[in-house]
Amino acid sequence: MQKIRKLPWRPFLKMIGVLGLILVSNLFFQLTQNEFSFDLMFKFAFSWHTEKIFLGCLVLLIFFGWLSSLLGSLKTGSLFYLLAVIGVGIANYLKMKYRMEPIYPDDLKMITEFGMIRDMVGIPLFLLFLLLLAAGIFLVIFSVKRSLKLSKKQQWIRLAFFILTSGLLLYIGSFNQQGNLLRKAYNKTALWIPYSQKMNYYNTGFMGGFLYNLPVDAMEKPKNYSEAAVKKITKSYQAKTKNESQEKPNIVYVMSESFSDPGRLKGLEIFGGDPLQGYRSVADKTYSGQMLSQNYGGGTANIEFEALTGFSMELFNAQMTTPYTMLMSEFDSFPSIVDTLKERGYDSTAIHPYNTSMYKRKDVYKTFGFDQFLDESTMKHTDKIENNPYISDKAAYQEIFDQLENNKKPQFVHLVTMQTHMPYENKYNDLSYAVKGDNRLSVQSYVQDIAYSSEALKAFLEQLDDLPERTLVVFWGDHLPGIYSDETQKENQGHLLHETEFLMYDNQHKLNNQQVTTSPFYFAADLFQQGRLQMTGFQNLLVALQKELPAFEKGMYYQNGNWYKEARLNQKQEKIYQDYQMIQYDITAGKQYSLKDKFFD
Repeated sequence: MQKIRKLPWRPFLKMIGVLGLILVSNLFFQLTQNEFSFDLMFKFAFSWHTEKIFLGCLVLLIFFGWLSSLLGSLKTGSLFYLLAVIGVGIANYLKMKYRMEPIYPDDLKMITEFGMIRDMVGIPLFLLFLLLLAAGIFLVIFSVKRSLKLSKKQQWIRLAFFILTSGLLLYIGSFNQQGNLLRKAYNKTALWIPYSQKMNYYNTGFMGGFLYNLPVDAMEKPKNYSEAAVKKITKSYQAKTKNESQEKPNIVYVMSESFSDPGRLKGLEIFGGDPLQGYRSVADKTYSGQMLSQNYGGGTANIEFEALTGFSMELFNAQMTTPYTMLMSEFDSFPSIVDTLKERGYDSTAIHPYNTSMYKRKDVYKTFGFDQFLDESTMKHTDKIENNPYISDKAAYQEIFDQLENNKKPQFVHLVTMQTHMPYENKYNDLSYAVKGDNRLSVQSYVQDIAYSSEALKAFLEQLDDLPERTLVVFWGDHLPGIYSDETQKENQGHLLHETEFLMYDNQHKLNNQQVTTSPFYFAADLFQQGRLQMTGFQNLLVALQKELPAFEKGMYYQNGNWYKEARLNQKQEKIYQDYQMIQYDITAGKQYSLKDKFFD
């Protein structure tokens, strides 16, 4: 009789346990989003946005049900779910700490990038990550084998539940499609902020922000998009092409990891000399200045995408967070400076002194049309400085010089450096600089890192002066390092945390000596104009836009020497901006009519 009385309670207790697990996991995500502030977590969940918490719990419950039916056990489903929640939560906390942005659905593809994860989080957390991963794999194998022993009736129930939850997850995956009921439920109370995903996650909760960043079309279709409209634009800007020199100089792109000037930040003062003395000795005599980076502390691949293609992240839908992984796989080829120069007889080489899988670079470079891709395993020069785990800039520059010196055809070489990548502590035995205002070891070590990088750049450019062939260089830092204290970040909110250094160099010294603020998608057009090279129609469009809007990203617009949160465009400026928007849509989401008109050749 005692057993009979207990039986009805077991399903009820299990249900309470599952619901409790779902709620706690959602609250844990909120904690990682708010620097483990229990006060903010409780206020968000039970005072400010309770309905969003319950919507997020519904999604997590469906995911939990899918896992449990897949594994054939409520217990192992709960354990695997718990491991997944802990892993994603820790990853979100670390990304918020170092890059000031939350984790996105597309970031989960990076789970197999073991080298990158180890370098970013350090050995202890990397070992924890491996432990969680191993435990998860063990649970899957153990549960699948054990589930085969279930009765036929249990197997049918399991299958039905698996099909149901799979269908629901697929529907949830269409969150950004018109008419999605879950999106409609969120829309009743959600205040979406497309230009800031950090604020999106704060306002709608971790689950709301995560859902918002599920797959979406690259861009919204312009109202008047048509082949005739595109042709009108291409014809207009192609008519502005002048018969410039047919000269074919070597062209070198150098995207320097986290290269920036910490001395420009409010509240910081550097002692021990100028770490960028080498850089400045060149920059002050040529076309140079500040480049507006999309992100703080990360987003390398997005800046690279802008620099190579001339397309702006600002124009994409907010959910298009990483074109390299979310967009480029849809194309066999893609217009870029690589394609433009290949049409003019150039050989092209990409160099990245790390592994080839980061951001799918191997596939992306193939799509761009690079003739070869040299990485840490295929480079000839792989020297490092002291304890730095990454190949030095000096070695990477020697790799470029070999390409320029040993080939008769004009060369386009694109380097993405690694020497100044985080982590910064313990790279060097002696630090020559002290930093007042933020004198932590990571900041001091970073300053030493960029000092070495600065001198390596200067030596490389001096080496280029000995080449008989004209050689043009575009050098820029991709973003600031995500190492500064909260106080420093608060004091420098806005464009100061997004401005890095850039310069253009000509070994025949024919460029203008001018200081400007720009965006990376202008680089190719700017270089061709400065170097008096034959411009494409697309580059003419970029030059026209640059005159009106010299630099911009979401929430940051530089016009007439001032910064604004929104663009302030008159009718003429709006027309140029819309032309640019039309062409970017045409290539990334449209019918690519502009390619037929040879707009990029």
